[in-house]
Amino acid sequence: MTAFPRAARARRAVLAGAVCAGLAAGLTGCGEDPDEGTNGVGKLSAAEIEGKARTTAKAATAVRLTGTFVSRGGTYKLNMRLKKDGGAGSVTTKDSTFELLRIADELFMKAGADFWRHDATKPGARFEQQDADAADKLEDKYVKVPKGDPAYDQFRGFTDKDVLLDGLLGLNGTLGKGDREKIAGLRTIKVVGGEDGQGGALDVSLEKKPYPLRLARAGGAGVVQLADWDKDFPLTPPPKDLTVDYGRKLPRTSD
Repeated sequence: MTAFPRAARARRAVLAGAVCAGLAAGLTGCGEDPDEGTNGVGKLSAAEIEGKARTTAKAATAVRLTGTFVSRGGTYKLNMRLKKDGGAGSVTTKDSTFELLRIADELFMKAGADFWRHDATKPGARFEQQDADAADKLEDKYVKVPKGDPAYDQFRGFTDKDVLLDGLLGLNGTLGKGDREKIAGLRTIKVVGGEDGQGGALDVSLEKKPYPLRLARAGGAGVVQLADWDKDFPLTPPPKDLTVDYGRKLPRTSD
């Protein structure tokens, strides 16, 4: 008389397990808490998660930023390491690639000769032999960018952690919570802006601190990866024999 109920209970248990397995998706499972073992930001609203990510990024001592972004009609490919008192890395544009190094207020640029003379290709450009000779001499040298040069603020922005992150970490439109994923082995939750994420998407770590780990900018204006949060790195002045200081202004052949 008791065998049938036991068999029925066994069948129901198997069926429940099959249904649970079928419904499980991503990091969540039947009866599981998706926020178990996380930093808890997944339970917050989308706006609160974005706010936490911004606060954490601002307080961090260092970060590596790689990827592309479009700004004012130009496309930039970045590979920069940034911290409070400076940064180092490379920037690639449509026409050229150059390296930047900033230590406190001292800013240096290193590029090939083509970078220093590419203005010659522009209509009406005046490019003499002496300019070509100067460009050759600057190849792979650390050229100090003087504060009085108009290029100083522009180039410094690529090496300023707060300036660069403030310009990048922005979502447009009403914020919503998106999918949970894994980036570089870390569980994340996505915050999306606008309808269907047209206002951008930000993936925030659910482990340790809520660092922003990936940003897809609004309108398809690039994807940026953020890593090595709070990992210090050295900023070493360039060798004197490889440094060129023009004083108050960069050579006029630079763009």
